[in-house]
Amino acid sequence: MNSRGGCSSALRRSDSRNLIQQRILLRRKSTENCDRFIPNRSATDFDSLQACSKKGKADSIASSPSSEAYRKQLAEVLNVNRPRILAFKNKPAKPVNSLFPEASAVQRTKITKPQRSIPQIADRILDAPEIIDDYYLNLLDWGNTNVLAIGLGYTVHLWDATESSTAELMTVDEDTGPITSVSWAPDGRHIAVGLNNSEVQIWDYTSNKLLRTLQSGHQSR
Repeated sequence: MNSRGGCSSALRRSDSRNLIQQRILLRRKSTENCDRFIPNRSATDFDSLQACSKKGKADSIASSPSSEAYRKQLAEVLNVNRPRILAFKNKPAKPVNSLFPEASAVQRTKITKPQRSIPQIADRILDAPEIIDDYYLNLLDWGNTNVLAIGLGYTVHLWDATESSTAELMTVDEDTGPITSVSWAPDGRHIAVGLNNSEVQIWDYTSNKLLRTLQSGHQSR
């Protein structure tokens, strides 16, 4: 009889241990979102809540050694001594230890780039009479020396933004014009002017002289 009773008590303890482990696994696998005022049911320790409620009863009720041992085992497995029993959010994932702590520290520091202040209103409005409204023409270009070149009809005009002065670079006749494109060189001194007769003229901005004329070979523009 004693051997049967010992076997049955051992089976009960093993069953209870398996039940506790299954509850813990289910609680860990829970990834559902939690509400602000409704606790997460899968992450709440109902067993520890019941154990805490029984703890406040009268001490006159005698408990058997087996139940006391089960209660201690339950408290160790379920961590009854923790401050919170109801869980209103899932447990945060454990951070992965980085092999390069210096690199991770650099990634955490955010580098804020200074924002460029762009005015909402125009600083200056320039008149551009006789400008050709054509998508395929490039009649405006700003050089590195802060000089704006614009092709208006058969003439290329220059506007110096630093001195607020205007000048005329060159004018072509009707056989070669009108102006189809203007483009500054990276040095800000030479400018290329494209004509309607497929010619490209290279001008020196400082001396206002024609340096070279190139034939591009296209039919128009």
